Amino acid sequence: MSGLTRTRPEPGTRLDVTSTPAQAYRRHLDAQRAAVAGAAGIEVRTAYTAAFNGFSARLTAQQATALRADKRVRAVTAAQALGTRTTSPDPSAATSTAATPTGAAGVEPPSPTTGADRPEPGKPGKPAKPGPGTGAGMVIGVLDTGIWPESASFAKKMPAPAGWHGTCQTGVAFVAEHCNGKIVGARYFADSWLAYGGSVPAGELLSPRDVVGHGTHTASTAAGLPLQNVTIDGRRFGPVSGVAPDAQIAVYKVLWGGTGYDADIIAGIDAAVADGVNVLNFSIGSELGDWEANTPIGIAFLNASLAGVFVAASAGNTGIVSGAISNAAPWVTTVGAAVTKPDEATLKLGDGTKLVGGSLDLLPDGVSRPLVFGEQAGSLEQWAAYCEPGSLDPAKIKGKVVACALSDLFGSVAEIKAKGGVGMVVFDPAGNYRINSIFNFPVVYLPTKKQAGTLFTYLMRHPTDATVSLRSGGDGSSIPGIPSVADFSSTGPDKVTLGVFKPDLVAPGSNVIAAVSPAGNFGRNYDAYSGTSMASPYVAGAAAILRATHPDWSPGAVASALRTTATDTVGTSNPLDQGSGFINLAKATDPGLVIQPTAADLVRFSETAQPDGKELNLPAISLREYDGTRPVTITRTLTNVGKARETYRSSVSGLDGMKVSATPASVTLEPGKSATVTIAVRRGNAPWDRYVTGSITWRGKAHSARIPVAARPWGITPRPYADDGEEFGRMVNGAFGALQPGFTGPLAGRSTGYTPMVRKAYSMPAGVDGGVFDPNATGVKKVDFTVPANTAGIVVEVHTDNPNANLDLYLYKGGTLIHRSDRSWTSEEQAYKFLPEPGRYSAYVFAQVPGGPVVNFELSHAIVGRNATYSATTLTVPRTAERGMTTNFTLKPNESLPEGDVWAYTEWSTNGTVIPGNLVYTRRDSWE
Repeated sequence: MSGLTRTRPEPGTRLDVTSTPAQAYRRHLDAQRAAVAGAAGIEVRTAYTAAFNGFSARLTAQQATALRADKRVRAVTAAQALGTRTTSPDPSAATSTAATPTGAAGVEPPSPTTGADRPEPGKPGKPAKPGPGTGAGMVIGVLDTGIWPESASFAKKMPAPAGWHGTCQTGVAFVAEHCNGKIVGARYFADSWLAYGGSVPAGELLSPRDVVGHGTHTASTAAGLPLQNVTIDGRRFGPVSGVAPDAQIAVYKVLWGGTGYDADIIAGIDAAVADGVNVLNFSIGSELGDWEANTPIGIAFLNASLAGVFVAASAGNTGIVSGAISNAAPWVTTVGAAVTKPDEATLKLGDGTKLVGGSLDLLPDGVSRPLVFGEQAGSLEQWAAYCEPGSLDPAKIKGKVVACALSDLFGSVAEIKAKGGVGMVVFDPAGNYRINSIFNFPVVYLPTKKQAGTLFTYLMRHPTDATVSLRSGGDGSSIPGIPSVADFSSTGPDKVTLGVFKPDLVAPGSNVIAAVSPAGNFGRNYDAYSGTSMASPYVAGAAAILRATHPDWSPGAVASALRTTATDTVGTSNPLDQGSGFINLAKATDPGLVIQPTAADLVRFSETAQPDGKELNLPAISLREYDGTRPVTITRTLTNVGKARETYRSSVSGLDGMKVSATPASVTLEPGKSATVTIAVRRGNAPWDRYVTGSITWRGKAHSARIPVAARPWGITPRPYADDGEEFGRMVNGAFGALQPGFTGPLAGRSTGYTPMVRKAYSMPAGVDGGVFDPNATGVKKVDFTVPANTAGIVVEVHTDNPNANLDLYLYKGGTLIHRSDRSWTSEEQAYKFLPEPGRYSAYVFAQVPGGPVVNFELSHAIVGRNATYSATTLTVPRTAERGMTTNFTLKPNESLPEGDVWAYTEWSTNGTVIPGNLVYTRRDSWE
């Protein structure tokens, strides 16, 4: 703009808000905002000037309309809260001094599903000489619940680093002396919270002080001082250290009781950029991930990155739902969680059955004791099955181990201890995540539905003589290996934006021991938390080390170095789960190559209503919904950040069935020089509507750089989720079938015709009313099927005329669950598999509510061959298809149909390319 000098820093440098050009530009923006607000008669509550050009205010509907009509205004967005509850229960419910923390995709409260892992840069507990390798001179800004300044993890006086412009904001129970240099600055932001609620939550303090514990934990994980030995409830847990122990911490309290408004969070980001932080950690998100691109918080992080600040953020804790990724902007390093210590425990039932779960507590090492189910030892009305406080009878549990269904675990432990129990086994009938907490009491957690069913069946068969022994350690069966992706860690792809690959990588995030607030953690100064909240600050600390080691690197270069040097986890190499892999800080300090997007491209992405990131120069390739009938070409620019000339040769791994090549196949680069490579992707014979994953690696003599690739050719259904067994748009009614093709061109189809389901009546003795599924339990009927090769689909249905019963249906192949249908309000269940692998399948009908002593039901199944010919039908379909447009078809029988559902397979083709189609059902009354 005329009269104003450029303020955006060059790559590798930071924004200086004190410079004359920056001050002039800020005055210009202040005047613009004042003019806009004045024209609409608005009282500005908070103005943003460094990372976001805007303001927050309470608006009437008329004022919002006026702002949207003002050409000087880009967007008007309603304030939103982040920090809804995660899967982790809340131990602070057992205390009277703490607020109730409610986690988010990365904002977990301290929980009875957390355990112990320690970020260990170098040799933990032994102070290293301050320098680049320890993050000296770097400031990590932590946007969170505040900090507990008295913690030993922050007990060091340090001078403020060069370029620091921040302040120490005092408040309730927080004085200027708490900013000792290790804590170099502290602020709190509650304007929007106070505007909505009038006051902070009960137990909270209007200051930077942390009463929840989450912010203290993330800050100490990133940059806590090395400590020789940490004790929790009198037990020693060994040395603990932050990843960058000599980095300094700037606190930005934006969450209150674990929840905060985006307007306050943006104020925190804005202040952090102006203060001069080098790295930001954001362990906050939405419960089921992002739902739109380029949110106000995302734009604030973009401007922070352009100002030279690296941003690490948690991916989310909703691993059970694919695509529920938080913080998916391409300029943010989105971090998933990995398990890095097994923390296993084994229980042995009286019949010899062994179950391996998790525990962080001292266990009695194999001594057999009586075992009782909480429901058999207390009041049903007070939820004794969950061992709720006040529910158990002391006479029935004294000296026994108590089995409890998952609920408020800390409350359950307190109940059992108070009534004389000697241990607790927790099982989860719904299936949950493998995470633990420190209970200071013998507790073993069994997280899977299968384990819950096995234990429940044993308890029902031994109501008076059940026994169990508990011991620490296991056989490794509770996890794939070390390191492995934590089952709670949110998986990709990003469901909002095409062409953006998330998560970026994974880092230690399960059972992490770090400093906490004693106010919200039973008086503990250290505790074990789990979540992507814990993984994100690990990466923030690593980024601080890289920034200190390479002060000329941009945030994009740091992100690239972390990602291209990451290594595969155990149990999966799928980048939808692990991103680029598990962080490898030692290699990231010398990556050889970096791949980073330009500022202009990121800004352009941020200004697009429906952006596609596949052309961004990111160290990953995501083709979520590409047209598989055509080749795709993209480019990546490689830059040599090493100290010597090096030749890199490309190779492709994985990507089965696809044809992928890089041109030129090899590049030779001098230090600081770049080369652009064209990557061609063709579907080949890879499956349609399925992800194919792999990687491209450039290997030199001294370095290698790997980028993950995930491609899903869109055949008949766009689906922004992973391959989790659900077949969106695959099952259709032949009377009014529909598909949504991912290609444009001629359309032809064929069908097998309809085949009737095989129906058979069964009866079985009732099991336990309201029981837990176990293949070997009473009240379960198993029916086997043989599925031949080249099968289009298997469909299994169950029906009962008993209105008082509730039946569930499970479809297995061997010991692997293929599909589950267990709706609580009906017995009309259906399980299926499209294009199943050949072999032996088993359907289990489970009488969750039997409705009588004998359970009568009908089980139906159809195995539809892909190339079979069943009956004469007429397929009516348009001659052409247009990408993304719904195409309707009918499959009409030419002869009379039998009673009930009949099934067919319909396959499509365009220009000779065959695309698997639909499983089509109908019934006689549809055509009568």
